[in-house]
Order: sequence, then C-alpha cells, then structure tokens
Amino acid sequence: MSRQDRLPPMQTLSVFESAARLASFTAAARELGSTQPAISQRVVQLEEDLGTPLFARGHRGVSLTPEGERLFEAVSQSLDTLRVATADIRARRASGALTILTDFGFATYWLMPRLTRLKQLMPDVNVKIITSQAGLDPRHDHADIAIVFGDGDWAPSTSTRLFPEEVTPVCSPAFRAAHPEVTDAADLIRLPLLHVQPTEPERWLAWSGWFAAQGLNPPADRDGITFNSYALVIHGVLMNQGIALGWTPLVDELVASGQLVKLLDKPVTTSRGYFLVRPQARPEAAAVPLFRRWLFDECA
Repeated sequence: MSRQDRLPPMQTLSVFESAARLASFTAAARELGSTQPAISQRVVQLEEDLGTPLFARGHRGVSLTPEGERLFEAVSQSLDTLRVATADIRARRASGALTILTDFGFATYWLMPRLTRLKQLMPDVNVKIITSQAGLDPRHDHADIAIVFGDGDWAPSTSTRLFPEEVTPVCSPAFRAAHPEVTDAADLIRLPLLHVQPTEPERWLAWSGWFAAQGLNPPADRDGITFNSYALVIHGVLMNQGIALGWTPLVDELVASGQLVKLLDKPVTTSRGYFLVRPQARPEAAAVPLFRRWLFDECA
C-alpha cells in the first residue's frame, strides 16, 4: 500500500470528527472524556500526516478549511455506516433478528398468508420484512436473506430458484361473467388491461410479451391502466377494473379461494422467476438456516 493510500489511525479520525462536528476542541474533549490539549495534539498529528491544515483557529473557536470540510464529510459518512452495521450486528445477536428483503407482490400474496406458521416455527426471532421493487443490491441492502425476482444472476451472492415465471391472465368472477364471449387470446385485445409499470431492461413479463407468445400484436398501452405496484394491479382486478397477468405463485391462493379466476388457460413460462438469495458479504444470521428449510417446505 502506498503512503497516499494509507489511512490515518481510527482514533485520530474519531477525534477529528468530534472536533469538526462541535466546532470546538474543548467540547470534543468533554464528549470524548479527554482534555483540550490532547484533542489539539491529535488534530495537529492528523494535519501533519495529511500535509495540510484542517482547521482555521480563531479566538472564538475553530472552523474547517476546505480540506477539512472534505475530510469531515467522508469521515462522517464512514462512521455512520459503521454505527449502523455494528448496531445491526448487536441487535441481531441480542434478539435473534432476521431481515427478509422481497418485493411488494411476494410479500403481500405469498409471504403474508404464511407468517403465522413462520412465527410458530421461530417465536423468539424478530422477523423484519423489507419490500422493494428495485431487486437486490448487496452493497446497500441490509438484508440477511432475499426473495427476489429476476434471472438468477446475483453474483457473488448465492441464489436458488423457488418458482419459475409462469403467467396467466386473471380477472374477477364478476368480470368473467360479464364477458362470456372471451374464448381466445385475441378476445383480450378489446378488453381493459391492467399493467405493472415496466422496467428497462425488462425484469418481468409484460402484456406485450404475453401477446407475442400467443402470436398476436398487443394493443396500445393507452387502452389500459398502469400501476407502479403489483398489489394495486391485483386490487384493481378484484374491483372489476379489468384483466391482469397473474404470476404463479402470487395469485394461486386467490384463484383457489375463488376471488380470482383464470380467464384463459394459456400460461407463458420464461427463464426468470423468484430466487432465494443469500448476500455473501453479510455474516449469516443464526435464523437463516431455519428460515431456508421452512421456505423450501412451504414451496414444496
């Protein structure tokens, strides 16, 4: 490591952060349980190490130089990240916590109905569910385990397929009764279609892809309604607003209970699907193996 890449001692950076945040060596000494001369000496050592003054000293206190401002921003962000990480580790060790990341649709229609069984299996584990439509970003998402939709490539995280992407048009029983003439995929073109807001690149099947798989040209998007949440799409279907694409396993229980019906038995299957992903950069929580076994049993 070159001299330019070498980091100053952590204790020195902590002293600098306190003095910069409080704009006072004396106040920093009180906060850190030290003395004003000791704080001043640490700051001087840091300035000599970096070869530039970090504070402008005055009769009424100290203020940061431009170089000091830049270092303070970096140190503050780094210390905040460390505080979050250490607090999270302590909390997980103390309470047996498990943080699960998934999307709105999976959380609402698959995970939520099964939470009672999960809590019965691990009553002492504090389960936290985080939802995001952006997928998994292992660098920023603080999740112990994730159930995410995609193509399975989340390297260097490990992933296991849970469900393939299998999509079938669904509607409410009342909507189906009002349109008995629907017998073929082409009949759907004239009906109101409910869309999930598309992504670029495409992360899940859209109506255009479903129609293309049937050998048909899709209608214009303006003829339907677009929502940014799959839960809103399904709510619109239940309110007889139109037809939506139903993903297995998200709509399976709604179909089994009679709240939704499959308008046509013409599913389209792709290579994508829901995957169980374990971020490698994060220490494995004690509850992860138990949750993994429970999840596989539920999927079976």
